[in-house]
Amino acid sequence: MNSSNEGAGHAAQSKRADARRNKETLLEVAAAVFVASGVDAPVRDIAAKAGVGLGTIYRHFPTRADLIIAVYRHQVEACAEAGPALLASSATPHAALGQWINLFVDFLVTKHGLAAVLHSDDAGFDTLHAYFLERLLPVCAQLLEAAAVAGEIRSDLEPYELMRGVGNLCIGADSDPRYDARRLVELLIAGLRRPH
Repeated sequence: MNSSNEGAGHAAQSKRADARRNKETLLEVAAAVFVASGVDAPVRDIAAKAGVGLGTIYRHFPTRADLIIAVYRHQVEACAEAGPALLASSATPHAALGQWINLFVDFLVTKHGLAAVLHSDDAGFDTLHAYFLERLLPVCAQLLEAAAVAGEIRSDLEPYELMRGVGNLCIGADSDPRYDARRLVELLIAGLRRPH
C-alpha cells in the first residue's frame, strides 16, 4: 500500500472513531435529558446540550423511538459494565451494590418511558426486555454474591427479586413530585444489611 492510500485509510478510521464518539456523546446526553425530563423531552434540548444540530441527531436516529431504543441499549451496556468496575473500586461490596442500584434507577426512568413509546410493538419491547435481563441479572447476582460473601447482606435474596422490587418502587415516580422513589430504593438497599 502506498503512503497516500495509508493516509486515506488512517483518515477514514479516524473519522469513524470520531463518529462513534459523537454517537456515544449523543446517547449519554439523551439519557441524562430523559432521566431529568422524561422521554418526551424535545429533541432540540438534547441537540443543544450535546452541542450538535438537529440534523446530526436525526441522521443517527431518524425517529424518537430509534433514539429511545438506542439510549435504552446504551444504558443497559453502561449498567452491565459498571457492576464489575464498582465492585473493584468501591470501599465495600455493599457500597458497590448501592452505587450500581442508583445507576439502575436512572435506567428504569428511561425504561418506563420506553414502555409507553413501544406499547404498540410488544414483540420489540419483549426482545429488549429479554436483552435487559440477560445483561443485568448476572451483574446484580455478582454484586449480591460479593456482598453476601463479605457478610454485609443476607444471602437469600435473588437478583431478579431485587431488580423487580427496585423497578416496582420506581413506577410512577416521574409523575408524582411528592413521591421520592430514590429515597425508598436507598432504604431498601440499606435494609439488606445484616445487623452487626
